[in-house]
Order: sequence, then structure tokens, then C-alpha cells
Amino acid sequence: MFVLRESKRYSGNDTIYAFARAREHDGLARESNPDSCRSSSCRPRARLCGRAPTPTRRGRVMRSGREVEAHRQHDKYERLLAFAKSLPPLPTAVVHPCDESSLTGAVEAAGLGLIAPILVGPAARVKAVAHKYGLDISRFEIVDTPHSHASAEQGVRLVREGRAECLMKGSLHTDELMAAVVAREGGLRTAKRISHCFVMDVPAYPEPIIVSDAAVNIAPTLEEKVDIVQNAIDLAHALGAAEVRVAILSAMETVNPKVPSTIEAAALCKMADRGQISGGIVDGPLALDNAINLRAAEMKHIKSPVAGRANVLIVPDLEAGNMLAKSLSFLADADAAGIVLGARVPIILTSRADTILTRLASCAVASLVVRARREAPSRALA
Repeated sequence: MFVLRESKRYSGNDTIYAFARAREHDGLARESNPDSCRSSSCRPRARLCGRAPTPTRRGRVMRSGREVEAHRQHDKYERLLAFAKSLPPLPTAVVHPCDESSLTGAVEAAGLGLIAPILVGPAARVKAVAHKYGLDISRFEIVDTPHSHASAEQGVRLVREGRAECLMKGSLHTDELMAAVVAREGGLRTAKRISHCFVMDVPAYPEPIIVSDAAVNIAPTLEEKVDIVQNAIDLAHALGAAEVRVAILSAMETVNPKVPSTIEAAALCKMADRGQISGGIVDGPLALDNAINLRAAEMKHIKSPVAGRANVLIVPDLEAGNMLAKSLSFLADADAAGIVLGARVPIILTSRADTILTRLASCAVASLVVRARREAPSRALA
């Protein structure tokens, strides 16, 4: 993902982006012209196999045969998906996919060859959702469970039995799934602290940005932040980053005893200098502007290989991370693929508000994590 940044042109034959955006386009088209999407060529299912209209930035459509510049809004995710498609489908336990968004995400990821799903949940409910929304799940195994709590436990059991190499959250609460993952008896704990990473495709930024931790660790200690940083660095390498530049964020770029996050940032940098954190260049404290904007860093006379060029952002706590990620999503039109690391396998965390493209990208990220784990088990990400 990081190393596939070279500019190129995409022809109208490219279907990954069009497929991922199919449902969003259908909604836009029907809103502007109710008759525009009645033909089979505009049905989401048809986009799996044939050429599809390719949505561009403002919701307009480029028809097959025209060329579209690679500078499209979400070109980083497109390249990620294209690369992940070359890998074998990832055996994935999809936990409690009992609503349209979670089941659709699993089915469409399988359709692109990203995952080989095992659907874990009440069989009757899963089949009812599939029938209601026209989803073909006939080729997938369904593991019947009575309720969401049992679905979480069964999904973890499939991993422990070696039948699944990834977990994917369905329509259950994150806490319910993670409780089964971190259970001391029968869970998926490792020596590492479990942490969450958003892999964000921000249209205005030249490469993907990893933001951590914005979903799992509420107020991490310095010791816990060591694992949070290391997990994020390892993820960046799994995604193909040649150089990982980690910014430890705070409200300022100077160490201030009255602001604990600046002291922890300085400690993390020294730990990286001493080899307690490896694989990346770590600098901080850095305010957000001088972490991602070279002009801001230069104006404040910050000389650092990270300042202005960070591709990993470590936030002080969950509140800051959640606000940063959602600000990028809703104000900067970014997509945010979510992955949990530190367990025995990667865990795909999705939200009901996620787009289809984001769900597919999350599956692709998990696939690359497992690939890195197979190739270098001593530095396993999960």
C-alpha cells in the first residue's frame, strides 16, 4: 500500500473501485433520477462480474472506455485492494453477521477474493438477512449459534482450532467480541497489548496514515503505549512501508511537565533510541500540524525526519484518537479501515457507518497482516 504510490492511469475496465462504491452510487443515482438504476447494469450484484460505471470525486460517473487519473479520491485503497486480491483468500470467522451492512461486507469481500468467510451466528437470522437483501450465501459455511455472546465465543474457538486466521465483527457490540478475545481461558491473548489501528486514506495526504489507538485503549499507560507504537510500526511494515515515521502527538511540540502526554512522548522517543521500540523513526511530542505539514514544521524550526512527513500518528488517549479519526472522515472525506492487533489473529472492526470500500479495505489490511505473520513469525503482528 505504501510502496504502491507511483502515479499511473486507470482505465474504465478497472472494476474494484466501481464495485466498492456501487451502493453509494446507486443511492446518488436514484436520488437524482429514480429511473436511472433500473437496468441490470446498475445493480450492485452485477458489478461483481462485469464492467461498472466508475464514480469519481463529486459523485459523477465515468463510463467504461474513458480513462480516470490515479489521483482519484481513494486511490490508495484501490491499490491496497488490487494487491490484496493477489493473495489467497483469508479464512475469516465473521461473527454475528445479522444485519445488512455486516453480511454485505463479508459477501462482497468474498466476491473479490479477499476472505473465505465462515458465518458465525443464528443460522435462521443470517439466512433471513441474506434473503431480504438478495445476498447469495449458499457457498459459505454457517456455524449456528443461539445469540451474539455465543457467536463471539464460537468465532474465537474457530481461530483456536486453526479453521480461521482472522475475526471480523458483525452486528454485535465491540465490547462483546473483545471480551471473548481477551478472556484468560480460551481467548486469543498474546504477550502484546491489544490495540486498534485506523489505516486512513486521506485524499489530501500523499500516503496512508495509521492512527492509533482510537478504539480500544481508553487511557493507556506509558508501558501500554510501547506496544501501541510497536503494533502500529509492524502494521506499517506489513502494508509495505519502506520507512515508518511515527509522530507521538500532543498539544505542543515541546516537553512540558504540566502536560503528561509530552513527557510520555519524550520517553517513547528515548525508548526507540535504545531499541525498546524498533522498526521505525519515532519523534515527539509533536502537535498535529507540525506532524503532517512540512510548512508548519519549518515555521516552528523543527528539524526532524518525522515532522511534516509522519505516516503513523500515536494519539495521547482514546478520546483524542476518536475525534481525530472522525474529523478526518467527516471533514476531510477520508476512509478509515479498522484493524485490531496484538491478539493471535487480526480482528476486523467495522462500524455500521462504514462504506463498502472501507469494509473491503479492512479485509485487505487483515490479509496483508496475516501475510507478514506467515513470512516473519518471530515478529508476528497477531
